[in-house]
Amino acid sequence: MDSINCAKEKIRAVIAGSQVPEDPRHADNTLEWLLRLEPDANEALQLAALAHDLDRAIEEIKVRRADYDDYDTFKAAHAQHSAELLRPILIACGVGCDIVDDACRLVTVHEVGDDPHSDLLKDADSISYFDVNLPLYYQREGWVETKRRSLWGYRRLSTRARKIVANIGYEDESLNRLLHEVIREKGAE
Repeated sequence: MDSINCAKEKIRAVIAGSQVPEDPRHADNTLEWLLRLEPDANEALQLAALAHDLDRAIEEIKVRRADYDDYDTFKAAHAQHSAELLRPILIACGVGCDIVDDACRLVTVHEVGDDPHSDLLKDADSISYFDVNLPLYYQREGWVETKRRSLWGYRRLSTRARKIVANIGYEDESLNRLLHEVIREKGAE
């Protein structure tokens, strides 16, 4: 098995242990969206798409929102910790140093972006939140928290990604109403 496939398997195995039911699907869905947005995405981007939320999969050591007063600070700590967890997986699989460094850098900045590749990862992650995470998040957290989280996520989207999210629909009509409110409120800003 080559080093990249080894790394993808090990990442998926870690994420499979998450107590958040949508995490495994979100990891793969983020990779799917990345490849839809950029079919020629390099190996570092693909690994980062799978591993960007690695922190959430390990309950005993994950970064907890309750430990942070500010949501953006929490998300930055989560991203940094995910990158720290990713590095030894990639090294153990024999992934080249340049790919290891780039994948970890991308995971570190996946919540904010800072260049075309990390912006692409941010869009794939955010689209996936709306595509697969939102229904289960809503079941756990309810309308108010899901709307707050959705407003935060929608704000991060590029114009291209906002058009994609605008075409997402849910079986539950209340989720469609929530998404339309988010789009309307962000569009009015």
